Amino acid sequence: MMDIQEIQQLLPHRYPFLLVDRVVEIIPGQKLVAYKNVTVNEDFFNGHFPGHPVMPGVLILEALAQASAILAYKTEGTDPRSKVTYLMSVDGARFRKPVVPGDRLQLNIEVIRHKSSVWKTKGTATVDGAKVAEGEFLATVVDKDKDKKDTGGGSTAEAS
Repeated sequence: MMDIQEIQQLLPHRYPFLLVDRVVEIIPGQKLVAYKNVTVNEDFFNGHFPGHPVMPGVLILEALAQASAILAYKTEGTDPRSKVTYLMSVDGARFRKPVVPGDRLQLNIEVIRHKSSVWKTKGTATVDGAKVAEGEFLATVVDKDKDKKDTGGGSTAEAS
């Protein structure tokens, strides 16, 4: 449903930090299914772990957060030139199995709640139908200019 060029029109991330390769299903306001092809030439495998490559769990969560942002943008028709999504929290993160080169990481996102600019989603990552990670994400979609004005507290790490 969305290829990498369309994803890059929505998300500000670029290689090596863009962690969604394709979106295969979107039901606006409800769910999204996407995937990330995990290849042996990913930069993070150089240090995690030499001789035993495993995708860092935090990057699996980041992939789920990016997929959540795509769902929010596509649901609201958000213009990514004027808006940005910030991750506010991750709850209940669990890691079940390692993700290794050659895996196709499926990213399943479900909306739990959406009120105003705040989104709560549940993300589940699977490989070949087996759950490898999950968590609940809270994020906000704000004007890019607001970030420049608001310097008090909060995370400035982009989730999408």
